[in-house]
Amino acid sequence: MAYYLAADGGTESLRVRIFDLQGICLASHAEPYETHCSPGARAEQNPEDWWASLVKATRAAIAQSNIDANQIEAMAYATTCCTVVALDKGGRPLRPALMWMDVRADKEADAVLATGDDRLMINSAGNGPVSAEWMIPKALWLKRNEPEIFDAAHTICEYQDYLTLCLTGERCASLNNVGLRWHYSSHDGGWATGILAKLGLEDLEGKWPDRVVPPGEVIATLNAKAANELGLSQSVKVVQGGADALIGMIGLGVNKPGKLALITGSSHLQFGVTNAPLHAKGVWGTYPDIVYPDRYIVEGGQTSTGSIINWLGRLMGGTMDMEKLNQLASELPPGADGVIVQDHFQGNRTPYTDPHSRGAIVGLTLAHGPEHIFRAIMEGISFGTKNILDAFKAGGYEGTQITVGGGATASKLWMQIHADTSGLPVRIPQSPDAPSVGSAILAAHGAGRFASIDEGIDAMVRPGTTIDPDPIATERYEEIYQKYLALYPALNSVLD
Repeated sequence: MAYYLAADGGTESLRVRIFDLQGICLASHAEPYETHCSPGARAEQNPEDWWASLVKATRAAIAQSNIDANQIEAMAYATTCCTVVALDKGGRPLRPALMWMDVRADKEADAVLATGDDRLMINSAGNGPVSAEWMIPKALWLKRNEPEIFDAAHTICEYQDYLTLCLTGERCASLNNVGLRWHYSSHDGGWATGILAKLGLEDLEGKWPDRVVPPGEVIATLNAKAANELGLSQSVKVVQGGADALIGMIGLGVNKPGKLALITGSSHLQFGVTNAPLHAKGVWGTYPDIVYPDRYIVEGGQTSTGSIINWLGRLMGGTMDMEKLNQLASELPPGADGVIVQDHFQGNRTPYTDPHSRGAIVGLTLAHGPEHIFRAIMEGISFGTKNILDAFKAGGYEGTQITVGGGATASKLWMQIHADTSGLPVRIPQSPDAPSVGSAILAAHGAGRFASIDEGIDAMVRPGTTIDPDPIATERYEEIYQKYLALYPALNSVLD
């Protein structure tokens, strides 16, 4: 028997799972790490915590699985995207990583957009804005504000690449990440040297990884140090993964036009697959080859979703009973008795790409309780998803079904709200932990067990349940959705 190790480096923890070739998970273990937030929408993590969590979670998962570690043939991993790391020549962090949700580089994002470079067509058909989350704005922020760190950095890369360096010693980037967030083009000359030159950032290219490898290809085998710490054989193949949400598309089986992937967690991400390029206002992409060869990915995203639920829990002093709140919220009508939430607690990613927009709860009365706010948060996030799907449709991509993975699938109510607000059926595979399943498929493909990623999907993605929209609720939500849309311009006039 051969088994495959999948690691999922998320916002709050790193989880390791072990799968067989039928997509059955034999073991799962997570190790948490801290995020340090500060004013100015800043969020940082210690990269060494990621490695420590990978080591602990791997050893624990192997012990739980009761398999011989020598039977693990390959591993792949998905991580948060746009979590930027500056490393010295020995691969040690020079400062905490700038997390994906860190949007301090808003002025630098404006500077990238102002270059007018042709590579910016991929962002809302060249209309921008460029997101403060992405690699080049964050690297430019480092050069402008921490020049001693920038100059000392031998490598500037992402969470994904840091793990690759620790595992193999290779300075290697994923085509998935660089094609998604670094303005790299596999069809048009590679690195975005024009953007770098216009920003005076030519020296950044030399700090980026030496190789770019697409998902599913073998990078190397484990080096001796990593194998010893993880308790694995040096023969284990390290297979390229990528951004957690994009690898989640594979784990959900979203590989054909018309399908939509909704990846949930601290944030929501929406993706579709096309056979031809598409560029439209309010839409990111399309990106060639970043998940599947010879196919394009269209993208939208919400920065704050599950993290808003966690925020509510903190406000309630850790007393939030999710089962009880879901029950009470399910007894409320659509619209939560007049409470509407704007979900921009950490800015808006799409369709507005506005790091300055903020969250809001409106319509409160003394008669409202925690269950009203809880339901309104789920509805507001679902409206944010609908807003993105509407932008997709206006740009020429219309989905016929949504396949969902991640933490939000634990709430049947929330899945029903997503179906009702979008008017589309929601599908949930047996294993909603999509980035892990996707990583396992990539590992097995890289090990030669499947001729293609598509073949791996057919073998390892296990069908689950479907939730159909309620036409009456969909009609009611359309009225409330128009009020939700009106909040953004109204609140901007107050916050400016």
